Amino acid sequence: MKALYDEWIAKESQISEYDKELTQIAKESALCQRLQSIPGIGLINATLLYSYAGDGSQFKTGRHLAASLGLVPRQYSSGGKDRMLGISKRGNKHLRKQLVHGARAAYRALKEKPDDSRLGRWVANMGDKHPNKIIVALANKFARIAWACMHKERQYQSNWTAS
Repeated sequence: MKALYDEWIAKESQISEYDKELTQIAKESALCQRLQSIPGIGLINATLLYSYAGDGSQFKTGRHLAASLGLVPRQYSSGGKDRMLGISKRGNKHLRKQLVHGARAAYRALKEKPDDSRLGRWVANMGDKHPNKIIVALANKFARIAWACMHKERQYQSNWTAS
């Protein structure tokens, strides 16, 4: 029993060391700090995005970043009829999962306490769609917003106007 306890204490110590390391990376990186200004993107998501996309320059648009994560719907088009299927689930599985978890937390916060930001209005306009569809669409939107913050080198502002 003592061996299991010692192993558990060692794992807890390792986890706290990793937490300190992530916190240090996020403090030193201006990009991670900009990404953390996006709702639903915290320390873990910011450092994951930073390690995956760098400054985002290898992606032409935010949609390309979202597609590389597998957050865009697969398209089946035939005879002029476009059908959107489920998300492709290709790309970085771990980062996609973390973005969806962040979107779930942001969705819950926006539903409990709606605000008048563009993101709040967007969630409200989704209507009676299934919450899981809204959450994945929100994760897609977060990936696109993250690319814009990386590409334009500025923080997220909740009431950006279309320019």
